[in-house]
Amino acid sequence: MTILVTIIHILVCAFLVLVILLQQGRGGGMGAAFGGASQQVFGGAGAGNFLTKLTEGAAFTFMFTSIILAGLASQKGPSKYEEAAQALYIGAVSASASTSASAPPTMTAPPPPPPVMTTSTAAPVPVPVETAPTSSTTVVPAPAPAPSGSVSH
Repeated sequence: MTILVTIIHILVCAFLVLVILLQQGRGGGMGAAFGGASQQVFGGAGAGNFLTKLTEGAAFTFMFTSIILAGLASQKGPSKYEEAAQALYIGAVSASASTSASAPPTMTAPPPPPPVMTTSTAAPVPVPVETAPTSSTTVVPAPAPAPSGSVSH
């Protein structure tokens, strides 16, 4: 019912706009833009009386469908969006209530302080990286580093 009245309402709106634009007003309107042939198309009496009655009928239909649509909208329940939002809200509230009832409140530790940047003049120490042997590689032990400094005999 609502869809049918809405379709009629939209069609009447478009028709009402066209009928109003066709009328010849003080400035000439769109009736004069069609070459002034409105007098011949609508008969000897002219377009004034016919278009006036057509405008009155379209305006009455527009107002009638507006009142019907307003009445239908006020009698409706919640929309699908409102129902979905309510379901999400109730679900979130019940989930938070169930977790807070089952688990005692816990205190979280404060975040660690940011690292302090220091400057160092020492050379970086290389870190050996061990890799897992594969079938095509052979494992060779790394040579021991030579002692630095002088060697005594």
